[in-house]
Amino acid sequence: MTVTVRFAPSPTGRIHIGNVRPALFNWLYAQKQGGSFILRFDDTDRERSTQEYADSILEDLTWLGIKPNRIERQSDRFALYDAAAEKLKEAGLLYACYETAEELERRRNRARALGKPPVYDRAGLKYTDEQLEKFKEEGRVPHWRFKLPNHKDGDPFSFERTEVHWDDVIRGRQTVDLASLSDPVLIRGDGTYLYTLPSIVDDADMGVTHVIRGEDHVANTGVQIAIFEALGANVPMFGHHNLLTTASGEGLSKRTGALSISSLREAGYEPMAVCSLAVLTGTSHAVEPAADLDALADMIDFTGISKSAAKFDPEEVGHLSARIVHGLPYDQVAARLDALGIQASEAFWNAVKENCNTVKDAAQWWPVVTGPVTPDIADEDREFISQARDLLPEEPWDETTWGVWTKAVKDATGRKGKGLFMPLRRALTGLTHGPDLKSLLPLIGRQKTLDRLA
Repeated sequence: MTVTVRFAPSPTGRIHIGNVRPALFNWLYAQKQGGSFILRFDDTDRERSTQEYADSILEDLTWLGIKPNRIERQSDRFALYDAAAEKLKEAGLLYACYETAEELERRRNRARALGKPPVYDRAGLKYTDEQLEKFKEEGRVPHWRFKLPNHKDGDPFSFERTEVHWDDVIRGRQTVDLASLSDPVLIRGDGTYLYTLPSIVDDADMGVTHVIRGEDHVANTGVQIAIFEALGANVPMFGHHNLLTTASGEGLSKRTGALSISSLREAGYEPMAVCSLAVLTGTSHAVEPAADLDALADMIDFTGISKSAAKFDPEEVGHLSARIVHGLPYDQVAARLDALGIQASEAFWNAVKENCNTVKDAAQWWPVVTGPVTPDIADEDREFISQARDLLPEEPWDETTWGVWTKAVKDATGRKGKGLFMPLRRALTGLTHGPDLKSLLPLIGRQKTLDRLA
């Protein structure tokens, strides 16, 4: 069996770090198993779905290193969903219901008041001709529910406990009692499909073998298995991982734009920092930056994923990104530095990278090397700076020059420690902090150094 997985986002907003968690779990699992990854846009909501958001999702996934083997759009596949709906109707498993949202809510409240579960009572199967005629006169249109196999044969109103079991690849053995659930609505009153039926039809038609998704779908899985079986389709294996939340326990939402991938990319964070945080948070593995997606795949152990929601600190993205940046060799950043207008060398990158949280941060150190720089020389340090200028060694310079020069200045002036080094740093860079001057000084050069010490 060739492993086939899918990621099915709705192109109704920009995806965030919580969305890419299932995308990465699926992608990494497929890579590890030598399988295939399908990007399937759930764009059946024609009013809210846009090509702009679909393009941004693909751009975000590409930036993270996820390269779909196949891209599909559900808006191109309505004929398949219509055929499946007709098949269920002909089998008596998809039936029309005319209740309004307000009527349904009143029934649920009444059931709760009586101490009963607020499960739909299948009133749609008991309409009289008079009722149907009245609905027609009122202009009501039906929504369509799938009749769950949770009753005694021949009597859809004799509910009985009906357990659906599956071996979840993440959570282990799972059980859902269909009698505790309402018959799901598959088609809205306006004729549009909810997520469920298109997803099942596509999974079956595309040969999806594993559905790896968030734990909020666990109860849905029992229902979906019943629909797979009603359509005579192969049931895939399911895996449900925990969800990411903010530190306060709030869920992430496209509507708020919280931690959108595009915003993290624009901030200059490294893609592997985002991938590592999205995947390793809430697992038994330490949250650390993986070198690449192959290394991240080796870190994943589905049995080590917690069954509790995974809270994380958004600032951790920056911390992980900085750790990656500090270890990046010059050949991996040269083109990015060039795009920033930095005509740098390997020596420059090695000198400044420990002071960069993102590659973009190198831009703040480039003027320190090339100028212009406004020296920051206190009045009480001017004579000291003048003495230091006179003791400046001749070129050529290398990383030993700073030590040779400061030793000569120390011997001549008697200054040491902060009193020796800080005035020189402020004169040369205009700052009180920054990269190690033993690496920076040769890049600044003797003439610029003389000019700044003048």
